[in-house]
Amino acid sequence: MPGILSRLWQGSDPRLRGRLIALYAILLSANVAVWLWAYLALRGNAVLFGSAFLAYAFGLRHAVDADHIAAIDNSTRKLMQQGDRPVTVGLFFALGHSLVVLLLAVAVGFAAAKVSADFDGLRSVGSVVSTIASALFLFLLAAFNILVLISVWRTFHAVKRGEAFSEDDFDLLLNSRGFLARLFRPLFKLATKSWHLFPIGFLFGLGFDTVTEVALFGISATQAANGASFATLLVFPALFTAGMTLIDTTDGVLMLGAYGWAFMKPIRKLYYNITITAVSVLVAVLIGGIETLGLIGDTFKLDGGFWNAIGALNENFGVLGYVIIGVFALSWLASALIYRAKGYDSIEVKTAA
Repeated sequence: MPGILSRLWQGSDPRLRGRLIALYAILLSANVAVWLWAYLALRGNAVLFGSAFLAYAFGLRHAVDADHIAAIDNSTRKLMQQGDRPVTVGLFFALGHSLVVLLLAVAVGFAAAKVSADFDGLRSVGSVVSTIASALFLFLLAAFNILVLISVWRTFHAVKRGEAFSEDDFDLLLNSRGFLARLFRPLFKLATKSWHLFPIGFLFGLGFDTVTEVALFGISATQAANGASFATLLVFPALFTAGMTLIDTTDGVLMLGAYGWAFMKPIRKLYYNITITAVSVLVAVLIGGIETLGLIGDTFKLDGGFWNAIGALNENFGVLGYVIIGVFALSWLASALIYRAKGYDSIEVKTAA
């Protein structure tokens, strides 16, 4: 949220501000460079350029998955307790995770190119299966995050009513998010530097437990099957990485600011987690719903304005990239406005003994 970043900036020492400037200069330059590469590689092909926006949006969405939030949350808190001011926790985690995605996207793409040369008939079947799997995983992810959202929302309102806030109990709730976050939790005890999150992110990537990665593999497979070059194939995981590192890095910086205040105002930590979890649910339901409705419309040959619009979205899936980016921007803006309008920052929080 803008308030967290501005207060972190104003309350930090010059060295931290210099690190933040350098970090975002590198990140934004990398994002511009990747998009320039995408333009040069995909110009003249509107379909591929639409897929590029979708790959980037998948990276943005993937960065707010429960596992990512829990991993960055745990690591930032631990390093701050050691007296550090880590600003690259999210960056290194995302880079490690992206390495697995890059390798598998390329491997799947080349495998698809080889298979499609002999089994073109499998494409239609694969399309149906991948759509069902994608929508199912998205709805399961949304259902899981809704449960987390309800728990955090209840805690938030309990604090508003004047009930005591237990940092330990809330941490247990956060740490329950994501299978890999629970499985690899002992590894966080070994993380004493921000760069230690690179191998942890790599291990998280080996799980392939989120649909955005599967969807990216599908994009790579489709383009390879259509004869795309190696350079073109690499554009999609590169865009995914650019989007994910930008959001994961920002998440780590926001956590740094949020935890810096949490000693005095835990209400900010609660509100931050409500926002990030709600956005994850909204995006998952949006994409899963459009995929499911598109499959239903194709299967039963449904017609009409509504079904034609759904069909157009599925046929031009890259348009969803713009939609997802818009959802992110509007959600954060609305969240910041509500936080200020409701005066939540003035709430006095009683901490449990």
